[in-house]
Amino acid sequence: MTSEDFSNSVIPARNRRQAMDWSLVLLSQGIECVIERSADGWTLLVEPQDRSRALATLRQYQIENRGWAWRQPLPWPEVAFNWSAIMWCLLLALFHWLNAASGSYLQQVGLMDPSAVQSGAWWRLFTAVWLHFDLTHLMANLVVGFPVFGLAMGRYGPACAWLAGFLTGAGGNVAGLLLHQHAYHGLGASGMVMGGLGLLTIQSLSIRFKNPRSGRYITAGILAGVLLFTLLGLNPTSDVIAHLGGFLCGLSVGAAMTLIPQKTLLGRPANVVCGAVLAGLIALTWARALRHLPLQ
Repeated sequence: MTSEDFSNSVIPARNRRQAMDWSLVLLSQGIECVIERSADGWTLLVEPQDRSRALATLRQYQIENRGWAWRQPLPWPEVAFNWSAIMWCLLLALFHWLNAASGSYLQQVGLMDPSAVQSGAWWRLFTAVWLHFDLTHLMANLVVGFPVFGLAMGRYGPACAWLAGFLTGAGGNVAGLLLHQHAYHGLGASGMVMGGLGLLTIQSLSIRFKNPRSGRYITAGILAGVLLFTLLGLNPTSDVIAHLGGFLCGLSVGAAMTLIPQKTLLGRPANVVCGAVLAGLIALTWARALRHLPLQ
């Protein structure tokens, strides 16, 4: 190959990534090429007779993909798994054991009973979250809730996520109170678990102020979370209203929490405060429940 032929076969690229992308584009059009690195940078070598067609193909590729931002770096919030979720599981198991040991007394004073709540027993909105009908019911919530809250605690801080999830569980019970058309009794942490899923679904919203093209990523994250909710929360044999209420509350609470810097949420002061509020709310609601005899 003469020097003139060589110069007519070289297509310079800015970097290795671009050279690899361009080689795939050319190969897709039946244009053979070789990637080489020289002192001047990365280049593509094509047959001299193919150079004009190769340049036209790459020019069209750039026009069609102008404005794409798929490789644009984004400041994703840090997400890690927090093993403090084990404590959440153990607390649910403890309440289940205490309820069995008391002859289901906790269930009688703590279950979600709309007529009792309307008569002033507001604490049942919270106490019902910790109770389950049987071991199968408990295990179903633990299997899903453990990874959900492990990730939520890693994103928002252990106590902050736990308190937020507890409030969303109560929110699911509020939805049941308002929307159920018939008398029912509700128990279980499934509304809280769906609330945790809502917290994870909306967490990518925190990048909206940091990148002008983050909308598609946020939308994709929300759609993925909604799909998971559809798979896990819309079982017709379960309390779909409580699940949906918990999920929507999780989206709302999570959206508000994304306004707070993640470093603050993960910090010790925020988690000490949230942990104290959580412990106080659990103690208050159960103290009120245990002061009242079962309704006849």
